[in-house]
Amino acid sequence: MEIDAAVAGRALVVVVDDRTAHGGVDSLGPLVTELLTEAGFLVDASVSVQADEVEIRNALNTAVIGGVDLVISVGGTGSSPRDVTPEATEEVLDREILGISEALRASGLASGSLDAGLSRGLAGVSGSTLVVNLAGSRAAIRDGMVTLTPLAIKVIDELSGLE
Repeated sequence: MEIDAAVAGRALVVVVDDRTAHGGVDSLGPLVTELLTEAGFLVDASVSVQADEVEIRNALNTAVIGGVDLVISVGGTGSSPRDVTPEATEEVLDREILGISEALRASGLASGSLDAGLSRGLAGVSGSTLVVNLAGSRAAIRDGMVTLTPLAIKVIDELSGLE
């Protein structure tokens, strides 16, 4: 008799990239999905949206309404005018968790990922969903997921205890 491993929670990935949203090859969504699966999450989907505040906000809200425990967005956290993920995310969050975004930037800089270290990404809670922005580079995602996974599991555990 085989016993299933405990599931860390349900997750959804939002890739913020104009090219991917218009049918280009998505190399970031599958990477985040793989890392989440390895961490014990069930990934509902990976969706791609344009770098547009309304589209990003709608994707995040859809994930929250869908009841996932964790939604991770990748991309759109830099300093260019098209990088609007933090602004869209701010509108969705009930409470920001500064420690997560600070930890992601610090670990990114320590590992040499300038994209992660300079990210304006946010992290926080919307309803009972943890929402986290990661910079849109493979290095930032790999390092960010190592840093994020134990923090996310802790927050999700705390949020599920409220029900």
